[in-house]
Amino acid sequence: MRIFAGIDAVPEGFGPSAVTIGKFDGLHAGHRVVVDDLLVLAGGDLEPVVVTFDRNPLELLRPDRCPPPLVGLDQKLELLESVGVATTVVLAFDEALASIEAEAFVERVLLGPLDMRRLLVGDDFRFGRHGRGDVALLTRMGAERGFTVQVQQQVAIHSRRVSSTWIRELLGAGAIEEATDLLGRPPAVRGEVVHGAHRGRELGYPTANLAQQSDGMIPADGVYAGRLVDRSLDPPVSYPAAISVGSNPTFEGVPPKQVEAYVLDETLDLYGHVVDVEFLHRIRGQVAYEGVGPLIAQMAVDVSHVRDLVG
Repeated sequence: MRIFAGIDAVPEGFGPSAVTIGKFDGLHAGHRVVVDDLLVLAGGDLEPVVVTFDRNPLELLRPDRCPPPLVGLDQKLELLESVGVATTVVLAFDEALASIEAEAFVERVLLGPLDMRRLLVGDDFRFGRHGRGDVALLTRMGAERGFTVQVQQQVAIHSRRVSSTWIRELLGAGAIEEATDLLGRPPAVRGEVVHGAHRGRELGYPTANLAQQSDGMIPADGVYAGRLVDRSLDPPVSYPAAISVGSNPTFEGVPPKQVEAYVLDETLDLYGHVVDVEFLHRIRGQVAYEGVGPLIAQMAVDVSHVRDLVG
């Protein structure tokens, strides 16, 4: 997949193209329908292009209302490539981009550099300064400037629109299987393995601790069955793992919302490696134990349960 970091990176003479634009956070089932329709819309004569952003626009416009992202930018780009997107343009959402009027956005971003001939957007799509651009404006401009606009209807499961908001609700409740259904894959957090307090090693269950600056939304506190994928290897290698999420209330002085993965039946040196921790099943919530003994006993039960599920 070709990735252009901004419109200025698009080579002269690019196109003609069919374009869709959006945040695509998580690339869930609804997003994949959009991509499939884009590929059909492009046919054999147009270049299919996804235009997306380096962050949620709310991070700049309304940081108090900006939700946690389901995936980081690198994860999003990999997911787009996995579903057949040939070209992605990543726009840096900054003050300059936020201040562009809707008509100018179409001219400067979509028509000039991309030679757009067909545009696919959702029925609630808004763009440009203060969100003044909408489908009606695009349709009018299309008639004037020679491009067509196709409106993508919402995708629903169980009579509810599939959305990143819904998936965040599910992850926040620890509903991993339901979130997986909407995503079309297990939810995952990506980060570098760093040194922790080494308590897991002392307890007989050494864990890979992810750095606090990891990508992807961390689900509710608790113990999960899943997999650790070592992305520092080529090709990446996947291992079954018991995963702990939370502050480890049995001990004091533990940073909030840690992600720790105990790889089953392996002795690995993962420090400094970038890994994906994939969540498959939630085993239980987080519990504070009266001492180390009951904690070790429960960990043995948890690992046995995880082994039955993914080992």
